[in-house]
Amino acid sequence: MSTSKARGKRPAHTAFDDFTLSDVLGESSDFSTQSLSKDGRRTHVQTQPVELPSPLKKKRRHDVSFFADVGDGFEYVFDDLAAPPAPIQQSSGRGVKPRAKRYLSSDWPLRAWEPLQDEYLAEFIRQEGRGDVCTTHCPTCPPDTPHETPRFRCMDCMIPDLFCQDCCVRAHSRNPLDRIERWDGTKFKRTSLKDMGLRIQLGHRHGEACETPIAAHKKFLVIHTNGIHNVAVDFCGCVDESIVGLRRQQLLQRSWYPATHKEPQTCTTFRALELFHVMTLQGKVTTYDFYTGLEKLTTKSGLVKVKDRYKAFMRTMRQWRHLVMLKRGGWGNDGDRLVAETKPGELAVVCPACPQPGVNLPASWESASGEERFLYILYIAIDACFRLKRRLVSSEKKDPGLGTGWSYFTEDPPFRKYLLSVTDQKEMSTCSGLAALDYANTKFLRGYGSTGVGLGVCARHEFVQRNGAADLQRGERYANMDYTLASLLRHHHRRLRKFFSYDICCQWSKYLASRLKELPNAIRLDLILKLVTFVIPKLHIYGHKLPCQLNFSLNFTAGAARTNGEGIERPWANIGPVATSTREMGPGSRHDTLDDHWGHWNWEKLTGLGALLKKRLLRAIPERNFQRGSLVTFTENQAEHVGEWMAMVQAFEADNTQPNPYELPKSGVTENDLRLKFVQEEAADEAGGRLPIHNVSPSAFVIAGLDLEEQGRRIKVAVAAHKGESSKHSASVIEKRTKLSHYLARFRKVQAALADVPVVQGVGTLAENIPLFLPSALSGELRASGCYKGVDGIELRLRDAQCRNALEEIHHYLHVKSRFWTYKGSQVRHQGATTRARDLMNRNDEKIRMQAEKYAAAWEAKWALVGEEKVEWHRLDPKKDLRCMDGVEDRAVVSERKRRGRKRERGEGATEQDVSEGVGEGQRRKDPTGEGRRTISWIWMGTDTSSATTSEAVLKGLRVEWCKAWARTRRWTEEILLLREEMRRVPISLRHKAEWWRSRRTPTGFKGTHAEGAAAYAMRQAELYSDLAEQFETLWAPIRDLEVVEGEEIVKAGAADASPDSEDEDELVGPEEGAEASAEAAAAGDDDVDDGVDEEEAEQNEEEEEGSVGELDD
Repeated sequence: MSTSKARGKRPAHTAFDDFTLSDVLGESSDFSTQSLSKDGRRTHVQTQPVELPSPLKKKRRHDVSFFADVGDGFEYVFDDLAAPPAPIQQSSGRGVKPRAKRYLSSDWPLRAWEPLQDEYLAEFIRQEGRGDVCTTHCPTCPPDTPHETPRFRCMDCMIPDLFCQDCCVRAHSRNPLDRIERWDGTKFKRTSLKDMGLRIQLGHRHGEACETPIAAHKKFLVIHTNGIHNVAVDFCGCVDESIVGLRRQQLLQRSWYPATHKEPQTCTTFRALELFHVMTLQGKVTTYDFYTGLEKLTTKSGLVKVKDRYKAFMRTMRQWRHLVMLKRGGWGNDGDRLVAETKPGELAVVCPACPQPGVNLPASWESASGEERFLYILYIAIDACFRLKRRLVSSEKKDPGLGTGWSYFTEDPPFRKYLLSVTDQKEMSTCSGLAALDYANTKFLRGYGSTGVGLGVCARHEFVQRNGAADLQRGERYANMDYTLASLLRHHHRRLRKFFSYDICCQWSKYLASRLKELPNAIRLDLILKLVTFVIPKLHIYGHKLPCQLNFSLNFTAGAARTNGEGIERPWANIGPVATSTREMGPGSRHDTLDDHWGHWNWEKLTGLGALLKKRLLRAIPERNFQRGSLVTFTENQAEHVGEWMAMVQAFEADNTQPNPYELPKSGVTENDLRLKFVQEEAADEAGGRLPIHNVSPSAFVIAGLDLEEQGRRIKVAVAAHKGESSKHSASVIEKRTKLSHYLARFRKVQAALADVPVVQGVGTLAENIPLFLPSALSGELRASGCYKGVDGIELRLRDAQCRNALEEIHHYLHVKSRFWTYKGSQVRHQGATTRARDLMNRNDEKIRMQAEKYAAAWEAKWALVGEEKVEWHRLDPKKDLRCMDGVEDRAVVSERKRRGRKRERGEGATEQDVSEGVGEGQRRKDPTGEGRRTISWIWMGTDTSSATTSEAVLKGLRVEWCKAWARTRRWTEEILLLREEMRRVPISLRHKAEWWRSRRTPTGFKGTHAEGAAAYAMRQAELYSDLAEQFETLWAPIRDLEVVEGEEIVKAGAADASPDSEDEDELVGPEEGAEASAEAAAAGDDDVDDGVDEEEAEQNEEEEEGSVGELDD
């Protein structure tokens, strides 16, 4: 009998399926339904049989169940293969591509491993004993010597053999920190090489004996990657210390770092320090967690007392990271200066893609033409983070920084001296609701030595700038941020053109030049304003008023390319997990820690520039081509006006005091304008001899009716929003209804003269529900026969003004709502403040609803008066149309769903509120639509709909849209040119750095092994930078060689293989889009100019927000 085996593969079907009677009439399938109880703690399951009506369905279910029940190894055997196989029917027509083989071990690796649990567990248990090794004699003892019973094994060596004590000690003279176990007859028990007699001799080569060894402290401890060890150490005493070195030097030569330079009793191995350094930089592991983990490796039960060396380890680690920064900064290869002579910013990792005159710019960069000037712009983004607080513990005297001012933080003494002369910030803004101005002088001050950190980065590549960080003492005061900016600008060429991106740039930029002149001499800066452009990040700009959105937008600013300004948020997301540790540190330790993490951040950015710039260029080329094609079509259709529009754009870019081409001028009359006009018309009629039929004019009558309608609307909104309130509120509502009833009675008297309308009032009808019977509420016949001539026309004009006014008010209150959400999410803490903020938001929502009802009533009246086809305004759908321009409500909903998701992960279950709000599984999924594809409600479109000026308004709207299309194309074109320039700069900068290292190969005054080590390290660093430059050039080679086909730039064959289609991340992350992020998250562009941040950037924002601990404040 032949057998055939398959590795978990489903049997292939032939063209014919055979059914047996049991296949057709098999048991019914069970169908289960589950429901969650209201308290979220119980699950109700109901099971009922469901017959399978179709033999095919029955057969399919049988196959699936057979496949799911495959046994060990996921192999199955066909025993009955005597019958010949059924012939395979070849279907005519198109062939079917065979599916790739699928194996259970790759599709469901845990399911494949699950049957092997017993086998793996048995091997675990086997290692608790001696196993299959020789237990009678030591494998390394000479055959002709007496055999000692082998009882010792090493937990860290790969060989599991048992050794005798002497052989084990000899074998570990090169590995004195391995963990040893001793067999006591029934089990293994931990011991140490020190107890077994191993002594470590320093000051000599391995195997050499010392004539006069000097024993170290009997409780000498060494911290290693596998635990904390008691070791017996002998220092050399037979040779002069000037030859073998001091005791601390003897330890350092063995890669053991002493905790103190005098009579050391504790050391940490270089490997342990390297491990923790990488773990804390990459994983943000705290010193306490790492050291506690080493203690657990030493003794998991706690029965053995381990001497506490936590403080010694912290002190050692702080020195280590400082020395590593000095070494990487080239200070170990400088024989002319001492470490104390380090200049500000010398140890920082510098961005190789940013312009550096004398390094990566052509000699003629200052005389570049107007079209090329943007290629040599320095883009700087600054912001503050209030999560990086520091409690009021320790002091500069007790805890000085080892290198504060040498890399990213400003020099501390002059900065502190400058702060003594600073008073409270007086420049407050009425534009933005961001906390930078709201709490400039009082931000969480009590109990903190520092309330946060102000930071500057290059906006395009997010490198933290040299001396670009400074502490905040109160809030985000101009004084601190000015000092931060001036401190980092001293490292850049004065005549470079600069973009400054800041979320409150509209206010901060005022008088900035004069404030910079008042700074200390060391950083005092005479800013050339003609070379500076102020902008607001693309996501933050929606918290500003419309003039700021037009004048400080990166989308409309020449030379901005596709810079978004939100890159400053990503360093905050990265450094966020460190905040809980640095909060409790002294000032010096905190500065050293943050400098170290920012150095790692910059290095990661540097090594990732190759992939980043390539990815941006591959995305920019097709997008530029698409935008250019759209612009060409738009221009052809509006050829007669394009010249005028282009001249307007050029005039605005040359002088921003000229009319803004991206702004749609407001037009149309307001309600107050119409009221004045009606009074003037009626006065003219009386002067002409036309006497009114009543002392109340028709316009005054309609205006009075609209006022009564407004009062009734206010009462309705107040009642709906305050159900179940106190008796005081109820009394206030009754009082308002009484006044409204009095006004209605007077209105009816005038109505009887101007409109012959039969009025029947129901008994018990509330005053706000009594119909007014204005002309729009009457039928056409009644208006024609019963209304005074012209009253309906007056109402029509007033209703049009009502639509306009209501829409403007909705704009205003939605802007307020957006600022409320931003403020509440980042600044409000604790229950009391949250409740007050929620009350303010509810009051603002009431005003939005009232204006929406006013607009809806005006629209319905216009529809009744002239018909829907003649109503220029859109019908308002409150559920769909009342949205903030920046989509802040969507981000708030996402944030709330994430909060509930975390509750479910903790097993807290669904709450009644979750059920009532309909948070289902489908709603919890990530929304794949990014900011670049989000649609803006029509209420923000800004089109003028006044019937008297329709053609002019449409022309102005076309002008704005054409200018935006032109700006989109211009920004994408700039992006491509700028990316190519950055690709040119990076290899030049890296090779310049390589040459710098080569120049330090032979430092002055170094001799012997010291000189050899310096030369080796310099050449290794030079090779590293040269290899990076070569790697980047190889990576970019396929996309640098482009062809033009019918006006379209395409990538040559071969470059498509490097396309990042499967990659989601881009240059912007934050925390707001689904980021928060950001938004991206934020940290880490737009498809439509007004969108602000594109879909790719929004995805990256969300990814980084999920990787960070909470959102960081603005």
